[in-house]
Amino acid sequence: MKLFVAGSKGMVGSALTRRFARETGVTVIERSRAELDLTDQAVVKAFFAREKPDIAIIAAAKVGGIHANSTYPGEFIYDNLAVATNCVHGAYRAGVQRLLFLGSSCIYPKQAPQPMAESCLLTGPLEPTNEAYAVAKIAGLKLCEFYRRQYGVLYHSAMPTNLYGPGDNYHLQNSHVLPALIRKFHEAREAGRAEVVAWGTGAPKREFLHVDDLADACAFLLRQTNPPDLVNIGTGTDVTIRELTELVAQVTGFSGKILWDATKPDGTARKLLDVSRLTALGWKARIALREGIERTYRDFLSEKGAGTLRS
Repeated sequence: MKLFVAGSKGMVGSALTRRFARETGVTVIERSRAELDLTDQAVVKAFFAREKPDIAIIAAAKVGGIHANSTYPGEFIYDNLAVATNCVHGAYRAGVQRLLFLGSSCIYPKQAPQPMAESCLLTGPLEPTNEAYAVAKIAGLKLCEFYRRQYGVLYHSAMPTNLYGPGDNYHLQNSHVLPALIRKFHEAREAGRAEVVAWGTGAPKREFLHVDDLADACAFLLRQTNPPDLVNIGTGTDVTIRELTELVAQVTGFSGKILWDATKPDGTARKLLDVSRLTALGWKARIALREGIERTYRDFLSEKGAGTLRS
């Protein structure tokens, strides 16, 4: 079986490649961004026509935290729309019968009831700070839903919660909260600083899933003969940003003071996924948050030492 992982060099794509490399009889097709520009329709169409994978997982995306989403909304909506439409339609035109599209929990309304079930999609306004990204991801999952309905192809989607793990982006401004905290506290400890400033109030609650758990969930979903059009992937538990920040400080060995800058935005008050649909199918996350952060910090140090850190 030939499996194409779009975005194979990113954090999620790398985890998927590692996971499926263990599967007997699976040949993983990888392409870097330099080798395959997924925003170029003609290039993507030619790739699918030439390679003809049996299955495709669309893990490629332009991603970032609150700062990046707020600063570059035009880039976020265009790039992610282009990736979704080019990959889904290119796969269909090439006869690919199965495709798994990966979205994000930010597709759900800002005031969605907690935990957020798949049924709350499109029931209210989105969080303004990442609306551009969310709209593109909603378009991608709807493409899969409607191609499945009209053409009979098994195209379906999964919505992961906040992800972290090896290969993450550790940019202090443009990355997500957990990798940014790892780098911030590591550098503060190395420099002997007495305090670290954290964004916001620390009150919002977030759910975090190790990327290796996500990859395992994707493998599980691809074994289902009739999966739901849309399924959430998460742990079903969350922590406050303050609790997360203190935990990262402990893991990285920072013993100074944490100051909170309440002038910076908090974002949505809570984002917890309802994972009952996936649990009913028979899958649960295995990697606890502290264990995952410890593993991620070791990977951070290894990547930093090797000069391969994304920052």
